[in-house]
Amino acid sequence: MNSRNFSQVGRSVPRIDGPAKVKGEAIYTDDMVLPRMAYGKIKRSPYAHALIKKIDYSKALALPGVLAVITGEEAPNKWGIVPQTANEVALAVHKVRFHGEGVAAVAAIDEETAEAALNLIEVEYEPLPVLLDPFASMKRAKEVRIHEEAPDNILHQAEQLFGDPDKAFAGCAYILEKEFHTSYVNHAFLEPHTSLASYDPQSGQLQLWSSTQVPHYLHRQLSIVLEMPMNRIRVTVPAVGGGFGGKGEASSADFCAALLSRKTGRPVRVTYERSEVFATNKGRHPCHMKMKIGLDKDGYIQAVDFDNTLDGGAYAGWGIVVMFYTASMIHLPYRVPNARARVRRVYTNKPTCGAMRGLGGVQPRYAMECMLDELAEMIGVSPYELKMKNAVESGYRSVSNLHVPHTEFKKCLQTVVDKSGYLEKHGKLPFGKGIGLAGGYYISGTAYTLYLSYKPHTTVLIRLDTEGGVTLHCAAADIGQGCNTVMAQMAAEALGVRYEDVHVVSGDTELGTFDLGSFASRLTYASGAAIKEAAKQINDKLFEVAAGMLGCRADQLEVKNCRFYSTFEPDKTIPWEKVVDVYTNTVGTLTGIGHFSPPRLKGIDLSRGARVQGANIGHSPTFGFSAQVIEVDVDVETGKVRVVKVTEAGDCGQAVNPMSVEGQVEGSIMFTLGQALYEEMKMDADGRMLNPSLHDYKVPTAMELPEIDSTIVESYDPTAPFGVKESGEGPVQPTIPAIANAVYDAIGVRFTELPITPEKVLKALKEKKEKEKQ
Repeated sequence: MNSRNFSQVGRSVPRIDGPAKVKGEAIYTDDMVLPRMAYGKIKRSPYAHALIKKIDYSKALALPGVLAVITGEEAPNKWGIVPQTANEVALAVHKVRFHGEGVAAVAAIDEETAEAALNLIEVEYEPLPVLLDPFASMKRAKEVRIHEEAPDNILHQAEQLFGDPDKAFAGCAYILEKEFHTSYVNHAFLEPHTSLASYDPQSGQLQLWSSTQVPHYLHRQLSIVLEMPMNRIRVTVPAVGGGFGGKGEASSADFCAALLSRKTGRPVRVTYERSEVFATNKGRHPCHMKMKIGLDKDGYIQAVDFDNTLDGGAYAGWGIVVMFYTASMIHLPYRVPNARARVRRVYTNKPTCGAMRGLGGVQPRYAMECMLDELAEMIGVSPYELKMKNAVESGYRSVSNLHVPHTEFKKCLQTVVDKSGYLEKHGKLPFGKGIGLAGGYYISGTAYTLYLSYKPHTTVLIRLDTEGGVTLHCAAADIGQGCNTVMAQMAAEALGVRYEDVHVVSGDTELGTFDLGSFASRLTYASGAAIKEAAKQINDKLFEVAAGMLGCRADQLEVKNCRFYSTFEPDKTIPWEKVVDVYTNTVGTLTGIGHFSPPRLKGIDLSRGARVQGANIGHSPTFGFSAQVIEVDVDVETGKVRVVKVTEAGDCGQAVNPMSVEGQVEGSIMFTLGQALYEEMKMDADGRMLNPSLHDYKVPTAMELPEIDSTIVESYDPTAPFGVKESGEGPVQPTIPAIANAVYDAIGVRFTELPITPEKVLKALKEKKEKEKQ
């Protein structure tokens, strides 16, 4: 089936959840109130690193209205999104490792009483030295150990070698080596973490409503921490007010709500304050990167050498995955025949870093795209020419065994350059005005689960009957990205009905079929494959019934626009509903079930056929691509950088919902624009966060919104269900380097440290002026 045959896929339609949200009728976890519900609050540490000598909560427990108090001793089992490195606990046990770590939790009849009870809990600490810099943490590891099992204060470190980069560098005509540093940033989603738990003492069943991206992984972690079988736990995801990776693992709110509910026998709701969202973070890793790129005399990349120290914060979280993703991201979207990556993820006494939109890609993309811009200047060609000649094409297989079945990346580059007038403007604008180009890509799902398992990553159940019509069941979490709408469109396309006729039951581990969760841009591809399989089972049965009713063969029929018809005699047609009615009246409810298991490739160095540690991370069934040209104005008096216009072109394969794709692209650009120019969490010397609010932590608003001209390039991946790819994380990648390259074009200064603040710009201009005088 090619893209020109689609009637439901490719439609711009409002999201299923849109009307309820704009009318204020959507129900978020914090909106929910159950009979006899109690309110939970978490006592947090005033130290970034300290031993817990004693916790006395007797006064809190004696306060009228307090129902229960818990400490970490009651739930000591360690959990983690990656089980091999799991080292977090629901509440701190014996030691705190960052300022704001939870040490106790209270359930009370109202929030005011719970807050008052927190002040009555007495905790005796023995402060320890605080390590806030990853290099200082490694240097002082012998005297100050953050985790006993990590004597060097390193979660993990590795080297990946592909080909022979040293030999390749020796033959290069042009070599550039630079250092880059990215900032400590937070997702800044609007809805804080919220969990509502209801434990039934009679049945021993627990239901948890949570603003999570990953109901399955949360389900698993609850089972570990509470020591309950998974079939006694149900996780439900109400409306979610943004996640961007920050809700991509369990939180203390989930565990404390569940533990307090089990202890009191009453429903308990825990909602974070904004300061708690910052205190628990799980945002993007600050990276300290060294990159070396070598080109031959014709400008073709011959080798890349990448060294990255990731500041991981206090616990493991997604750390080892992010670390290996940063190593993987140097292999695309350009051809790199020889590569080496040395990476390490270091513990510090900061809130833990985790997954954030474009996980593992934003940092190395910033470095690589800026360096290619500089290399183009070195050899005297346009950055566009350099990137086009090195861009990957369909069928490319990297030396690390990443396979790109289909790409329109070159078309993306060409589109943005043509539409923006890049070649006519670059290097020719007045001082203070600049234009920059960058490219990027991202995965469309992962090849592996985060724990050892060979189960399908997504299962979809489609149910047909005359009462409910078409109902699609899948436990996928719609966190605002619109997956429920896209699943409905793909199911409608596969069944030959209208998108409006499909009901979606999602975000519930009891009512929905299995799904890994909303991360790694996986859902459109994964659910699409499962939907096609389930729909085929249904169509095989309905076609036989329709053939009998029309008096023709089943293999001569097609179904579209709610009608079955003969391809040879178009006048032979019958409404879809009549066929379903006949089937259900004679057989009963019709169901189809489909599964998706991604292809698994070995992480090997193809030049030597040798396995490479962590090289399976980064594999994907297919990849989305994006290119951006960004124009800026730099106020040389104030140092402020203003993004004036963004021209973007994306290869998302067949766009299922073009209107939704446009929203994803625009959101991606604004999301990363903040990291480029404003966003950074600041800590004092004791590890206390100085700007834990959306008043002090600066994010772009509508006032900073530039003109955005986005294009969905003509694309169809024949290896993908419905020809689809990702569209929400690839466009995150080029924004920062395109801004940095535009700033260089404007004022002649290259910035290798984020964010590019007015203070840094003014300092750089002053240094440039003084240097020019010499």
